[in-house]
Amino acid sequence: MQLISHFERAVRHHPDRIAFVQPNGAAISYAAAAQAVDAIARAIMASRLKPHATVAIYGPNDATSFLAVLGVLRSGRVWVSLNARNLIDDNIALARTMEARALLFHSKFEAEAAQIGSAVQGLDLCMCLDGRSPLGRSLDSLRSDADPALPPLADDDDRPCTIFATGGTTGRSKGAVWTNRTWETLIANFWTCAPPSDHPVHLCVAPITHAAGILGLMLLPKAPTNILMTSADPAAILDAIARHRVTHLFLPPTVLYALLSYPALGDHDISSLRFFLISAAPVAPEKLRQAVETFGPVMCQSFGQAEAPFFLTYLSSADLERAVQAPASAKLLHSCGRPTMFSDVEVMDDEGRILAAGEPGEIVARGSLVMAGYYRNEEATRSVSQFGWHHTGDIGIKDEAGYLYIVDRKRDMIISGGFNIFSTEVEGALLAHPAILDCAVIGIPDEKWGEAVTAVVALKPGQDATADELIAHCKALLGSVKCPKSVEIWDSLPKSTVGKVLKRSIRDRFWQEQARSI
Repeated sequence: MQLISHFERAVRHHPDRIAFVQPNGAAISYAAAAQAVDAIARAIMASRLKPHATVAIYGPNDATSFLAVLGVLRSGRVWVSLNARNLIDDNIALARTMEARALLFHSKFEAEAAQIGSAVQGLDLCMCLDGRSPLGRSLDSLRSDADPALPPLADDDDRPCTIFATGGTTGRSKGAVWTNRTWETLIANFWTCAPPSDHPVHLCVAPITHAAGILGLMLLPKAPTNILMTSADPAAILDAIARHRVTHLFLPPTVLYALLSYPALGDHDISSLRFFLISAAPVAPEKLRQAVETFGPVMCQSFGQAEAPFFLTYLSSADLERAVQAPASAKLLHSCGRPTMFSDVEVMDDEGRILAAGEPGEIVARGSLVMAGYYRNEEATRSVSQFGWHHTGDIGIKDEAGYLYIVDRKRDMIISGGFNIFSTEVEGALLAHPAILDCAVIGIPDEKWGEAVTAVVALKPGQDATADELIAHCKALLGSVKCPKSVEIWDSLPKSTVGKVLKRSIRDRFWQEQARSI
């Protein structure tokens, strides 16, 4: 089944249902959305773009961007996800890497679109989605040129339909290619995990070019109403949940932490929530416990990456409720769950041996949820596909019950005094302190230790803590070996456009004068 088929069925079954609520409150029905999607698809198909050409979309968090994605899919071309919150140089690099042949943009980003158009060679189509622009033809002008009849798409499960940038916290991104089969497996995994729902109401806080958009597409079989937001302000999120009776929500851990720190959290009606997903980065166990106690048995967590998307594993709301209520199950607060129904996930050593329960190694995966490969980068694809498995770059442990525990990223492990120290464990201890909002733990050059465990933290508004106090706190929880040797308190930590703390940026400040980086 083609990804776009889920949208077309939603239109047939629920033409009058609201598909999108814009940030300004304007509502768009599925019938109206279908007209816009068809118009975009016709415009693309009437251009010189070849089948399977890559189409970059540059727009804000509103329905125009989502409709453009659907239009690209309906045309049989490949959606390339550009994040409007990225630096323009990063988006130019992505458009070049993915060999974008078309750029669909919102007028709000006309200046950025002009820079991309000048820097990226081979653009056959540049189109403004919501008006006229001197950069290229408008959608309205192209509609009249196109044949109103849309030919059916060939039913090809292995046809690429989307390319997502890999995580940008460690360097230039590559393009992970997802086929219709990837999406079908992802949607199947999702609906084996998510609670049944006849009418999901999905709050899009994160960029729809990233996880919120992916969740929106996974919800298409049930014709969701997508509530679009342009900021991650806690008050606005909570107000939207109450006003729209939101049932489904994805947030990265950093935004969850901000919600939990919001003084008026208890004054809002959050009773409509049925599915509150946390993903994109590990969650501090004490914060997860607080979230379950605050939001109730709706919290869940999933693990994945651009190369093997989330719902590779799943930690259910029942798992989390048990972890909070039963001391014997409290360790599940540290877990990212068990492999989902259509995912094969194991822990492997460097020689390709699958490890027994309790032994740390690299988390590997195989199956239809794994990407088809990196876009036009066979060498990089081979490097993460050894022994017939996709290598995630995450160090983990699987317990006897099959639950996975992410210990650290391979490259984030700190070697101090001959000991392997996992930064996420130290970060979890820091985040258990009531004054900490965000933190990152890295190794910095040290003549004695080789690398010294160093923490950089940001405090919650109105909270105070000293470096010595935080070191003593960690020492009590972790012992002296894993305890930070120093703590720096910053006003804020650098983050990616999807809310991940940029350890690379933090690390570079300490290592920039060094001849080595490890």
